[in-house]
Amino acid sequence: MKQRSLLDILPSSNSTSPLKTLKKTCARCTQCGLHKNRTKVVFGSGTLEADIMLIGEAPGQTEDKTGKPFTGKAGKLLDKMLASINLERGQIYLTNIIKCRPPNNRTPTEKEIETCRPYLLAQIEFINPKFIVLAGGSAYRGLTGKRKPISQVRGKWFKWHNSKCISIFHPAYLLRNPSLEKGSPKWLTWQDLISLKRKLNKLTTKLHQ
Repeated sequence: MKQRSLLDILPSSNSTSPLKTLKKTCARCTQCGLHKNRTKVVFGSGTLEADIMLIGEAPGQTEDKTGKPFTGKAGKLLDKMLASINLERGQIYLTNIIKCRPPNNRTPTEKEIETCRPYLLAQIEFINPKFIVLAGGSAYRGLTGKRKPISQVRGKWFKWHNSKCISIFHPAYLLRNPSLEKGSPKWLTWQDLISLKRKLNKLTTKLHQ
């Protein structure tokens, strides 16, 4: 028997999207200690018809204030990364493994990731993206449950239910490693973005045949 998701048990409404209802539910969440110091829950943003869903680690200080993912310095770099393959953030859906900012931007704990995971899985179920981009090791671990360094898994495609997934270095990590030399994190991320663009182009071509 298929396990019911958060989307299945949300109150139904003819005028409200299940994802909007889920967002309101998430905004009231007190299931872990992070709710005590948050300013805003950072649920997600972007088009609900996105072919690409990008999942980061956790909200930072700017995101905590705005309630929107990837709005700080890492967000500006992400915009440039997307532009390099002719994409804009409005064409994708952005979210994080956890929805509240950890103190001092520390790495999310296993308990925090597990507590927030049902929200993420419901988002994936609703958006049903063709491609999922996991930015950083916490995003990879949060979705797959596997504890592997991002350096070992980045650039490798794998299947997650209906989506093809790829892991990349988080933009915040790239800000700390600005070198563009061959083999550097930024250079490797560029290869990963090219790989994503090729698959997206292949999908587009297939749909228009």
